[in-house]
Amino acid sequence: MPLVLAYDIPNDKRRERLRRVLLSFGKPVQYSVFECDLTPRQVQRMRRAVLEVIEPEDNVRYYQLCRGCLANVEVFGGPPMARRSAAYVL
Repeated sequence: MPLVLAYDIPNDKRRERLRRVLLSFGKPVQYSVFECDLTPRQVQRMRRAVLEVIEPEDNVRYYQLCRGCLANVEVFGGPPMARRSAAYVL
């Protein structure tokens, strides 16, 4: 299940903790954006792990993508790693 996870967390320590958790589930493509390709079980594990880190003032969004939508993903600019990580989900 391909998905994009974006987050806005005002607390530096909590934001870094969440980033470390998310590294085990996907690839960072921008400062607060991860691309993941997970099984439904992995998605549930990730959601539980995220809920253990965040507080009510934090904002985490999951955007589930269909496989057909991935063909329309475009990446412009940025370092080569950002372009490769977009292909990671493709």
